[in-house]
Amino acid sequence: MKTKMIRFLLSVSFLVAFSFTSEAQINVKKLGSQVKRSAEQQVEQKVKEKAASETREALDRGGKSLDNAGSKATSSKPSSSGEASKYANALYVSTAGTARGEGTKASPLKDVQKAIDKASNGDVIRIAEGNFLGNLDRGWMEIKDKYVSLEGGWNSDFTERNPTKYITRIQPTKAQAGTIGSHLLDIQVTSNKHSQIIIDGIFFDYGFVSEYAPADPSDPRFGCPIGCETGLIKPVGVPPNKAVRLIGGKVAGKLIIRNCMFLNGTFNAIIMSNAGGDWEIYNNVFVSNLYSSVQIDGGLNQQTNAHESTVDFHHNTVLFSWTRTKEMEDMGYGYRFRNGVDHKVHHNIFGCNNLGALDGTFDDSTLPESKRKICSTYDNLFFMNKGDIVLSGTSGGKWLYVPGKRFDEVEMLKEYENNKELSANSKLKDFIEPAYLKGFASLKVMTTENYDANSAANLYREANGLNKQGTSTTRVSMFGNRYNFDQAIKLFGAEQGYGAQEIK
Repeated sequence: MKTKMIRFLLSVSFLVAFSFTSEAQINVKKLGSQVKRSAEQQVEQKVKEKAASETREALDRGGKSLDNAGSKATSSKPSSSGEASKYANALYVSTAGTARGEGTKASPLKDVQKAIDKASNGDVIRIAEGNFLGNLDRGWMEIKDKYVSLEGGWNSDFTERNPTKYITRIQPTKAQAGTIGSHLLDIQVTSNKHSQIIIDGIFFDYGFVSEYAPADPSDPRFGCPIGCETGLIKPVGVPPNKAVRLIGGKVAGKLIIRNCMFLNGTFNAIIMSNAGGDWEIYNNVFVSNLYSSVQIDGGLNQQTNAHESTVDFHHNTVLFSWTRTKEMEDMGYGYRFRNGVDHKVHHNIFGCNNLGALDGTFDDSTLPESKRKICSTYDNLFFMNKGDIVLSGTSGGKWLYVPGKRFDEVEMLKEYENNKELSANSKLKDFIEPAYLKGFASLKVMTTENYDANSAANLYREANGLNKQGTSTTRVSMFGNRYNFDQAIKLFGAEQGYGAQEIK
């Protein structure tokens, strides 16, 4: 009997030591009748910890399947939990805080920029609902030379988080027009390719700084469809209007932008350089941005650092990306396949993008095939774009506007399956501001020319050996009109499985 007991104890000790070699060695003499149950409890606890860790990692990867690593992302609902990522430390910001606060829950700061300046690498800034405008309300902020994350959407006492309920916004007004730089948020961090930055639950809106024509549909000069809250945007580059990025900068390492909203930008919503890292942009809403909604450039030498910069762009709703000017000459893209970056674009909704949902006009065919960017576009919904992807390279110089159903013919796309037009039965259009959608559907561009060879001015020019001149006037029925902030929030969760999903 004693021999059997010794053999049993030795076998259990061996199993425990084998399973947990990093744990302290277990003294065999102290094992009694409860040792078997104790070992089982340790195994059970290890399994639970491993599962919890994998769940957190999966949320940071945007809900990708754990069972099929590297496969296409699934359409799981995004989490708003502050436990989705591990951070070194958390600082807290609230409009009820103070300039000299400690940055704790009990003593929050009131300025996001001061929290960023105080934070260390790996820290997260948790931000309560409210409008935050940087130091002394200058209208912008920056993350420079440190890997710090921003997490908006918290209630005032930081007990609950829901970005579409407790809205954290960066929404300057004309009071900040003279102090805003070229960004609302500038991120310049390139020191560590193994670190990460997360921008989560921040709503950006530049629509209350820009000058617009009056909201008067009776005057065709104003480009204001009935029901829109402003007329067309006045020329960007002509004071007081200027080109401002909502997020700009250059980052090396992991960058995640999720659960955010980007409205009424005048020079791309997001325009950044990827200096080496796997980026993920998901579950965001983009509406009424000039130039493009998203442009990610390669920040490394493509010849020597091919495929070190990637972007996974998925489950975003991208609507009304406007051209550069009201003459509709160029730009107006949802997402741009820029050189030096590998792009994966899937499960998005691209609608009413003025020139094209996707920009495929950048050519890197002079590089060896192994160095060229890899582009994949699958499982997206499109509607009312001039082109679902725009291509160049025709001998006549004309651009090609290709619908999603013909993406299999686009050689630059590695993956191209299941891109389709929005179903007529979709309820998405019920969540778009009706006046804005109706105005876009009936968009008109009218150009008139006036040339009088015998006008006094032209006769004078002729007498002095100068060319005669005429005038040309372009009027549009709408262009870059401000989109309503509250209406844009409704786009989260408008189409199950595609575009920005409801945040839980």
